[in-house]
Amino acid sequence: QVQVVESGGGLVQAGGSLRLSCAASGSIFSMNAMGWYRQAPGNQRELVATITSGGRTNYADSVKGRFTISRDDTKNTVSLQMNSLKPEDTAVYYCKADSLTKSFRHLEVWGQGTLVTVSS
Repeated sequence: QVQVVESGGGLVQAGGSLRLSCAASGSIFSMNAMGWYRQAPGNQRELVATITSGGRTNYADSVKGRFTISRDDTKNTVSLQMNSLKPEDTAVYYCKADSLTKSFRHLEVWGQGTLVTVSS
């Protein structure tokens, strides 16, 4: 089993910054791609940013230049630094981890989500 837990959400004013963190734990042999997604009320879940095991990143156009994703494979963590936040960034942010377990099963695991609220 593999679990992921997010932290770092909260309330911030427009123009402010937040840093989200996600830690994976369990029977992990290695972590493949990791990423952040978000879902605003009434909207579908959408990709925010992903990072491969090789460090290649991908961002939604709406966050390019403002958000930065990074990972620490020694701790099985992925972080999302969010700067210049806008009210439209308000959403529940979810971490997703693509893991290879010690029994060599591929597992795609989602966290429970963390709420980010940006006030205008």
